[in-house]
Amino acid sequence: MSDHKNGYVNTELGHGIATIEFYHPMSNSLPAKVLADLASAINKAGQDERVKVIILKSAGNGVFCAGASFDELAAISNEKEGKIFFMGFANVINAIRKAHKFVIGRIQGKAVGGGVGLASACDYTIATEGASVKLSELAIGIGPFVVGPAVERKMGNSCFAQLAIDANGWRTAEWAKKHELYSEIYKTIDEVDDAINTLSDRLAHSNPEAMAMLKKVFWTGTEHWDSLLEDRAAMSGKLVLSEFTRTAIEKFKNKNSTFANEMLTK
Repeated sequence: MSDHKNGYVNTELGHGIATIEFYHPMSNSLPAKVLADLASAINKAGQDERVKVIILKSAGNGVFCAGASFDELAAISNEKEGKIFFMGFANVINAIRKAHKFVIGRIQGKAVGGGVGLASACDYTIATEGASVKLSELAIGIGPFVVGPAVERKMGNSCFAQLAIDANGWRTAEWAKKHELYSEIYKTIDEVDDAINTLSDRLAHSNPEAMAMLKKVFWTGTEHWDSLLEDRAAMSGKLVLSEFTRTAIEKFKNKNSTFANEMLTK
């Protein structure tokens, strides 16, 4: 587990439920180390016979996830580094996809970019009314290529296109539920936690073989995602080096200390 200054990923196991929590001080953004630890934790829980269901959550009561680490985006110097960074998101999505357990997402606040991708990859999501969403990648000259297949699978091509094109526009939690990104929404975080606890307890007492079979059925047609998401990571890794993107990143860097703060307040 990473130290708190650099973020962390922590797993707690009890009564057949693995709760995986990630954290980063910059609005739960996702640097490479946190992404790698998150993929590893999901893979481990997905193979653990003691685990019947997985809860994916971020720390705190504010932003769920601000997406990519701005500092690491700005530091990418070549296409290989870029692809490696964006593969971090691909690895997390594929870990959720390949887990033999249902993954329940706890979305307590806003989700941006890669955060929308995480929510989309979860098998069932429960959110607060304040959990609005935005795919902000085009605003800095790249695109939601890696998370796109997960978003499109969950919400359909039209909704994915709306989010990707209107990179500065927020969509409400009600909109996200209407278009099936969120399974349930509640006014308060306490209500969200109650709903998650009820569902996860029920699933922990369900037939694990049946759930594993259902998981496989739900994800039918995604067997090629290992190569697809790798190709998408290469696309993002190339674009992040473009003059347009470098200029956009520098603009955000001059205005704010973090990409997350800019994207969350705009």
